[in-house]
Amino acid sequence: MAFAPYALGAFILLAYTLEAITGFGSIVIALSLGALLLPIDQLLPVLVPLNIGMTGYLVSRHWRLIDRRLLLGTILPGMLAGTLLGYWLLPHLDTQALKAGFGALILWFAGRELWRLRHAQALPVRPAWLTRLITLGAGLSHGLFASGGPLLVYGLAGTALDKARLRATLVSVWFSLNSLLTLAFLLDGRLLPALPQVASYAPLLLLGVWLGERLHRRFDERHFRIAIYCLLLLTGTLLLAPWRLA
Repeated sequence: MAFAPYALGAFILLAYTLEAITGFGSIVIALSLGALLLPIDQLLPVLVPLNIGMTGYLVSRHWRLIDRRLLLGTILPGMLAGTLLGYWLLPHLDTQALKAGFGALILWFAGRELWRLRHAQALPVRPAWLTRLITLGAGLSHGLFASGGPLLVYGLAGTALDKARLRATLVSVWFSLNSLLTLAFLLDGRLLPALPQVASYAPLLLLGVWLGERLHRRFDERHFRIAIYCLLLLTGTLLLAPWRLA
């Protein structure tokens, strides 16, 4: 499609602005929308390096807010193991089945969050072993789709982190894991062909971070999240549809 590069640029700007606000969601949103136009395996070598640029900037600005004990003791071990497993499994999975699985994940996450917000329900505090198991699943999702944020945020429910500390901790996770994935893409030959696209979309990161930093301080997060979860419900439904746009 001739308009696909421009549509993908709009998706990237939207998605990376959202991550600058909340600390997660850039790739899950850009990938769920972009997968309506292009195969997932073509999108990942573009979206993942872009994410490094944005999260690297946010980490450099907000590193003092990172919860290092939570990051090093709980999050990174499980996420790293799951990411490596997901990366190894990716070439062996059917593309259409992968897209359907991703659509189901998006629907589950968005539907659960909308239900929770509608009924003003707090997420339960979980035992440590269950948090670690969910973190491993988040890593698997990250290795497959570079989109472990929904599951990780679900697994971290009940922590004492405020909005600013949670965002700083999350972006440090994505910076670490996406640096690893980018190295893997370089070694398997997928990164170099994608670099022209990465360079062409890179200026959008500056605008996205600029907008996100300001909206993080001013925006009503509850209303913002409702709008995003509704968007994810729509894209998840489209990903599961039997017909294709691309």
